[in-house]
Amino acid sequence: MENELLAIVSVLLLLSAVVGAQPGKFTFLQEASSSASSNEEYDYIVVGGGTAGCPLAATLSEKFKVLLLERGGVPYGNPDIERIEMFVHNLVWTNATSPAQAFISEDGVINRRPRVLGGGTCLNAGFYTRASQEFIQKAGWDEKLVDESYSWVENVVAFAPELKQWQSAVRRGLLEVGILPDNGVTYDHLIGTKTGGSIFDSNGHRHTAADLLKYANPSSIKVMLHATTNKILFTADSERPRAYGVVYTDTSGMEHRAVLNSNPRSEVILSAGALGSPQLLMLSGIGPEEHLKAFQIPVIMNAPNVGQGMADNPMNAIFVPSPKPLEVSLVEVVGITSFGSFIESASPALGITMISSVPPPLRTPSFIQAVQNQLQEMSSYLPRTGVLMEKVDGPVSSGYLKLRNTDPHDNPAVRFNYFSDTQDLNKCVQGIQLIQRVIGSSSMTSFTYVNPEEIPEPMLKFVSLLGNLLPLDTSNRIAMETFCRATVNTIWHYHGGCQVGRVVDDSHRVIGVNNLRVVDGSTFLSSPGTNPQATVMMMGRQVYGCEYPQGTWIRLLISI
Repeated sequence: MENELLAIVSVLLLLSAVVGAQPGKFTFLQEASSSASSNEEYDYIVVGGGTAGCPLAATLSEKFKVLLLERGGVPYGNPDIERIEMFVHNLVWTNATSPAQAFISEDGVINRRPRVLGGGTCLNAGFYTRASQEFIQKAGWDEKLVDESYSWVENVVAFAPELKQWQSAVRRGLLEVGILPDNGVTYDHLIGTKTGGSIFDSNGHRHTAADLLKYANPSSIKVMLHATTNKILFTADSERPRAYGVVYTDTSGMEHRAVLNSNPRSEVILSAGALGSPQLLMLSGIGPEEHLKAFQIPVIMNAPNVGQGMADNPMNAIFVPSPKPLEVSLVEVVGITSFGSFIESASPALGITMISSVPPPLRTPSFIQAVQNQLQEMSSYLPRTGVLMEKVDGPVSSGYLKLRNTDPHDNPAVRFNYFSDTQDLNKCVQGIQLIQRVIGSSSMTSFTYVNPEEIPEPMLKFVSLLGNLLPLDTSNRIAMETFCRATVNTIWHYHGGCQVGRVVDDSHRVIGVNNLRVVDGSTFLSSPGTNPQATVMMMGRQVYGCEYPQGTWIRLLISI
């Protein structure tokens, strides 16, 4: 009895330490259902409290009155979000209100989108790395301001991981096979091998974009939780439509309105992500005219490029049965190749969320559920299974997003057209061939079976349920291309739908509309760096500005 009491006390102390170290619910957070109707007006209404929306709203609140609308709840106090060892459970466990909302692209790849304050930073594998200089220059961003804005983010959410055995071996293996130079520990995007940052601290605790709300001015910001935006409101009192507010619903289904004040520079800003922002534009009457009419949506403006350019960086995973248990680690090391492929790893198999044992069209929800049930029965083999992943830079292949219905809670239809461009397929083939060399390197010897026949039969079955070992013949070009197509998966870096130059201008204003912008990954032409989260958070800090009568841009960066 005494030992049981001591165990309970230890657990309570641990939970107390974890929770106590985190910011509580900020005083400006409130449930949309508890908000009484008011005549409040705002300088800015930000739709989406995610990776871009949280830093954006915090920054704007330093100077202006801001309303942030988030369709999910808070990440705080949820161990599935906060703890590194619960990462897989956080992605696999989905229902009508879970932080992860499942969707299946028309390609057949099962995916996730966030539904929580902090957005994708509450679901992802945590890797923190900046965009390349080339990406920043092409975007036309001020490099000094970008650097300061990255630092603003990093002071709160980025940490240097302490590599353990598996990640250290993968790192040595990448160097051994020639992914040079050794770039040490850095957030910068550099060709070669590096240890990047992580939003998980040394205690395995996740930090998210929601934490950046600590920078907000509490007297100038209001954050509504479980507030799903139905549509943007427009006036037609000028030659161009002008956004003046939004309609949103709470969990009871009650509708609320939020409106901008009379300041001519006040704006509605969409930060609802690569699925949410183009979907909301369409639901509000901005999109391809015939498509909107098919759903009896009044057309505010015919914008055929809304929903176009949807892309998701294809990822292919190779599972590695190990003769000994592996530490719990997510992505900490990356090999950045000169041919446009990124090599990353995790242990135990992050791939339990990336089942690819059959081609995408056969990965039905019932099939995935059946596989996951079998994997649970064989879970004793999970600690002995690592994964190496190849991710295609860019990519060049792209598709589209369309409405399925007019319900803003539902997922739109999306197709990414993985590997429709042979450039992406070439990168995948080279990347998988590189992974073969890493696995066969002397650096990985202690984590691999020298003779595949020594792998226990139950472990082989476990790995085959997950997906794939190395192809038998990586020199066979046709076989490798087939392998890439059949085992393609996602690493949740989808983007596009409101791209710069097609839907928004260089300042992120929606083309042809007044007082409306989009600031999130839907504006990207390609994915920045090996993981976009650092750049999306940075965007929320630096990209946004207010145009003053003189025509100059005043960046809303305030040195901290």
